[in-house]
Amino acid sequence: MKYATILALLTSLSLSAGFSDIDVTQLKALQAKGVPVIDIRTPQEWQQTGIIKGAHQMMFFDIQGNAHAQTWLEDLSKIVKDKKTPFILYCAHANRTKAVGNWLVDKLGYTHVYELKGGIEYGWKDLGEKTVKAR
Repeated sequence: MKYATILALLTSLSLSAGFSDIDVTQLKALQAKGVPVIDIRTPQEWQQTGIIKGAHQMMFFDIQGNAHAQTWLEDLSKIVKDKKTPFILYCAHANRTKAVGNWLVDKLGYTHVYELKGGIEYGWKDLGEKTVKAR
């Protein structure tokens, strides 16, 4: 499914009960408790801006906007053991994570999905937080 299509569907949805925005302080606290952080951007974006230290690099949409949902879910299952396990998503500006997070909660039944409000650009780097080199 194309990124634009998912975003169009998202405009008709409100944030799900199991899907929440968090800020930098909340992300750091959850990460310190062992909650996984997942960067869903593209490899080019990882190289350009770096990643949040400890984040898993798991591209969801390719640069053409095509979703790779099945492969991504297989990779997610290696990190998130069940649908009740909390985890944090982020992308560049939080647009893709809203689409993916709502899909995970509304369609697949995940119950504790968080996203970094504003993404890595506005919710992390613009607040002076550092990134590390992508692998």
